[in-house]
Amino acid sequence: MAVSVLAVGMLTACSSAYDAQDVAYAGDYGSHPPLAVVGYPSTGSLGITQQVVWRIADGKVGELASLADKDGKGAPEKTAENWITAFGKGARGKVTAEFYDEGSLRQEVVLYLHETGQIKQIQVRATSVKGKDIWRVTMDEPSPEEATAVHPWVPKKPGELGSKTVR
Repeated sequence: MAVSVLAVGMLTACSSAYDAQDVAYAGDYGSHPPLAVVGYPSTGSLGITQQVVWRIADGKVGELASLADKDGKGAPEKTAENWITAFGKGARGKVTAEFYDEGSLRQEVVLYLHETGQIKQIQVRATSVKGKDIWRVTMDEPSPEEATAVHPWVPKKPGELGSKTVR
């Protein structure tokens, strides 16, 4: 914790090149267990996946729901509640994220929550907001059954499919 406070202090005191978002990311990064990665994420798909895991671990419904793709579909608040209830404990421990296929615009990501043995598949994608690409997560799982369902193609262990989707 002291390391993250020191890092935030250094970021804010040493350079005006860091904005509030950079400082918040540094604080989050320093106060959560590292995310193990399998496959080939883009910078954007990795960043949004880390934020999803962190918000689930922290139990922050509003902040998790704010990461949702704003395409007018979905149920981000209810989905966030379901994900936190179902996966909160596991997200606070070791998590491996496997990134499937090429990730320049969208990516399937499978989260392996080692402490609880749970598996959660999410889809992340870039959306354009005011001419800038921002990564978001699809959040349309308003029932607990949908939120905890594991798709048949998802392997039980990271790397079993070589990070290629097979459906």
